[in-house]
Amino acid sequence: MEIILALVIGGAFGAVLDRIGASNPNVIGRMLNLTNLKLMKAILLAIGVGSVLMFGGQMLGMVDVGHMSVKTAYLGVFAGGLLLGVGWALAGYCPGTGVVAAGAGRRDAFAFIAGGLLGAAAYMATYPAIKATGLLDAILGGNATLGTVPGTDYPGLTGLPGDTLGIVLGLVFVAVAFVLPERIIRKDTRLPAE
Repeated sequence: MEIILALVIGGAFGAVLDRIGASNPNVIGRMLNLTNLKLMKAILLAIGVGSVLMFGGQMLGMVDVGHMSVKTAYLGVFAGGLLLGVGWALAGYCPGTGVVAAGAGRRDAFAFIAGGLLGAAAYMATYPAIKATGLLDAILGGNATLGTVPGTDYPGLTGLPGDTLGIVLGLVFVAVAFVLPERIIRKDTRLPAE
């Protein structure tokens, strides 16, 4: 039953991503060059609402904090984030939107997925050398959270209540989604129309 539920939720999420244009590299390109921020507004709204619901649910006892997993912070995360951002800008896809685009029949998405798999294989093959550089050593308290979350062993970096902080930050994301203009740069001559 869990597999069926995962497939249904994943399919619904993919359909929403496709509907808002996240599987179209032209839409992503216009977001990244600040000529059309509708997708960015949708992303900020989704993160904000999800944060409010998750942390509000934890405060009300409706969401089990035992399902929360905090990954270790290390410099390699920042290096990987930069690589992801550059790849996203060049290809017009991130890993999730690439899979959605492939599901929607975009042939270029299959090349993107193949490149991602080759990159993952290269990382696995060079993992011992990368580990030896210290890029994967824990920083900032390792598995720390910004605020302290009751019922977990994760240290809080600020001492503020994590649930409250999560709700406040979620509301900030929602507010930014509403006040952000639809475009910062008026005209885009580099990307073709949809």
